[in-house]
Amino acid sequence: MPSIERNHSLPHPDAQSQADWTVLLAIAAALTLVHLLTNGRYGFHRDELQFLSDARHLDWGFVAYPPLTPFLERISLDLFGLSLVGLRLFSVLAQAAAIVVTGLMARELGGKRLAQATAALAVALSPLPLFEGTEFQYTTFDYLWWVLIAYFTIRLLRTENPRWWLAIGAVAGLGLLTKYAIVFFVAGLLGGVALTRARRFLLSGWFWGGIALALAIFLPNFLWLVRHDFISYHFLQHIHVRDVGEGRAEGFLSGQFLICANLFAAPLWLAGLVAYLRDRRYRMLAWMYLIPLALFFFSKGRSYYMAAAYPMLLAMGATVGERWVASLPKLGRRTVEIVFFTGLAVCGAYLCARILPLQSSGPLRDFALQRNGDLREEIGWPELVRTVAGIRDSLTPEQQPSMGVIVGNYGEQGAIEMLGPPYHLPLPISLTNSAWLRGYPAQPPTTLIVVGVTGEWVDKIFTGCRLAGHNGNSEGIKNEESQYHPDIFVCGPPRLPWPDFWKKYQSFG
Repeated sequence: MPSIERNHSLPHPDAQSQADWTVLLAIAAALTLVHLLTNGRYGFHRDELQFLSDARHLDWGFVAYPPLTPFLERISLDLFGLSLVGLRLFSVLAQAAAIVVTGLMARELGGKRLAQATAALAVALSPLPLFEGTEFQYTTFDYLWWVLIAYFTIRLLRTENPRWWLAIGAVAGLGLLTKYAIVFFVAGLLGGVALTRARRFLLSGWFWGGIALALAIFLPNFLWLVRHDFISYHFLQHIHVRDVGEGRAEGFLSGQFLICANLFAAPLWLAGLVAYLRDRRYRMLAWMYLIPLALFFFSKGRSYYMAAAYPMLLAMGATVGERWVASLPKLGRRTVEIVFFTGLAVCGAYLCARILPLQSSGPLRDFALQRNGDLREEIGWPELVRTVAGIRDSLTPEQQPSMGVIVGNYGEQGAIEMLGPPYHLPLPISLTNSAWLRGYPAQPPTTLIVVGVTGEWVDKIFTGCRLAGHNGNSEGIKNEESQYHPDIFVCGPPRLPWPDFWKKYQSFG
């Protein structure tokens, strides 16, 4: 056998690995910095206000979601107070972690630095990951759990070490404590086991141990669901019917290209899917994409529900793309790289301008507000609270001691609860989601400031109503609060006794 001389021009493997880590961390750090510099603009989103409210009433479950996200928000609240940047920090870190893990997936699949950086950049500049770093949402952490499950699955298949099933089970359990829709991805995981050579793991105790661990982590929330007659299931049914009725489930397939990943990276994830299908070792991951895709499509799910499945496709696509590019002549290689990264960057810049609050005034702000309804929903909450406090102050001395504020949605509830203390406003009364479970005051108020409903509704439900003010914002931004229920009323008690009123008008939203 001929001797092999060491090539001293090649970097030491440890140095190569460290350099790869540096590249991935630099990409994640850049995105983190952008979010930290921009997340303090505007205000809280309606959904964030619900999480903040529920964070003050911790339990093992909530009507709209499992308990983990409010628990994390409670930690942020204790650490940072009502700081937009602080309260969104965990979301930013979760997305940064997803970016790094995507690069690590490419490494596990055999990708070198170019593949790792390409996969990480493709995720960093995709619509959903960009959005998830701008708000505190349960979808942010759900995204990370999907990515980690895919990474641990790749590690399992590459190393043939069945102990990775414990890591998969632990993350699946956290996923069940975050967003119930992860069961669709778990269905893909189990389907992939059954439909590929990975079925050999069915005989492994580690596989069943992973399942047991996931169920054990989920158990407290399951017991909460049992005690509350599976109210979250009824909530999800209601929301699904609403979404389908309002057309929110339309465009599912086009959304896979326009919402779930950077449009210019579509060839990358399509190549990744084909590569998984052709690879006997990793074919299981193709089913982990195709099964949830089919389930969401036929059940009329919204397009963004699949977003977290794309990092594993991008990782494989970047790996096979790196090998293909390496086979081209130098000029061809450089041309492909320039065209791809330029397109990725241009598309990413457009998405950043549309999704991120890059400016608090000026043309970029106007561009984003015209195209991003979520940003519009972050405007006007402090003014709402000030208006309610002003109406309270206008009440007669006889009315004020027995005054309450009843709201129409969880955004108004969270705004009054979180921003109302400086104005000495009472806790709001709400019939929506978990606030309904918490009930109404032991001594129900006799004078009600009613926010977030129409005049027709208040006259039907309450006694002695009069128009007392208007809800809007000084910037004239049209959002749900200013457009659809701008009037604020002062009313007497409900026409029904409070127990009957509470039972009849329970709301999901």
